[in-house]
Amino acid sequence: MLRPVALLLLLLSPLRALAVETMRIAMGDSQSQVRVSGKGLSFGSDTEDARFSPLDHDSVVVRRRGSRLELNGAPVMGNAVRFRAGEEARDAGVPGSSPLRAGDMQVRGDVVVRLYKDGLQLINVIPLEDYLAAVLGSEMPVSFPPEALKAQAVAARTYALQKKLETYGAPFHMGSSVLHQVYGGVNREDPRSLAAVEATRGEVLTYELAPIEAYFHASCGGRTESGQDALQRNLPYLQAVDCPCGSLPASRWSATVSDSELQAALGQSTEGFRVTSRTATERVNRVATAGGASLDGATFRRKLGYTKLKSLEFDVERTGGTWHFTGRGYGHGAGFCQWGAKALADEGLSYRDILLHYYPGTELQQLY
Repeated sequence: MLRPVALLLLLLSPLRALAVETMRIAMGDSQSQVRVSGKGLSFGSDTEDARFSPLDHDSVVVRRRGSRLELNGAPVMGNAVRFRAGEEARDAGVPGSSPLRAGDMQVRGDVVVRLYKDGLQLINVIPLEDYLAAVLGSEMPVSFPPEALKAQAVAARTYALQKKLETYGAPFHMGSSVLHQVYGGVNREDPRSLAAVEATRGEVLTYELAPIEAYFHASCGGRTESGQDALQRNLPYLQAVDCPCGSLPASRWSATVSDSELQAALGQSTEGFRVTSRTATERVNRVATAGGASLDGATFRRKLGYTKLKSLEFDVERTGGTWHFTGRGYGHGAGFCQWGAKALADEGLSYRDILLHYYPGTELQQLY
């Protein structure tokens, strides 16, 4: 079995020849058809050495007909077809840089449309650094200080490469939602995010020579959570550390939930709940409903909604059939804190120091 560092070198082997590393990002699913458009549109098979053939139009409708695909009504072989825009579309192995539109997203790189379940799935095959520029613009305000943006770029790059290792050989490496890293395509690019990605090109965080699981969140509320308590990931570099975000207004939140909303969210008839245990950082660990059910904090938050309960560090009171929550932080709280990074950058810390604060024991390495 390959060790993580050996497998990573294998994954990066195309980079040495083509000077590019790619990610496969699931853009979403479609029912029976999707329109793909781009200037100088070409298509080929979904392989790294595919040759692309130009289309007569800059737009094509891909339809599913039973167990096959059609392009503008003409059948094509295989269970997937890959599109590329621009003059570089004729080159093998290197995703294009001219934007493509597929469904409701505009992206760089290539777009794969493949048979999936009873419909179609869209996958963006994109150079890693192009992907990161859009992720950065989706995940962190581009008005944040440059050192905070650089730190986020390294964390996002590390997270992406670790996910690629974890999903080696799968049709895609990650999704585009908050469940992985938020990716909004070309519309989320910004000169400041591009600059941060370029300034840190190829830099990743490692622990024992392997890319770390670089989890991050918006705000921890003053102290990050351990990986074990937040994510059931007992990792030496995901430990609770102090954070300056606790004094920021962005770390405070409140919410109200009616009895009927609570019952609907929990899926049972209940007159309420109570907190039965907390973690070492005072986040809710378990709750018990009046009906006798016991839920872990993460499940309770998911059922009520991540935007309603922004974190598990909360207090709650019930008044006249309404539950009043007051809390701190936004997100699971493990690893890199984005608002804390802003505060540390404002204090003059470099992106390297910021990263090592939130991921203690790691090393910053130039991977390519």
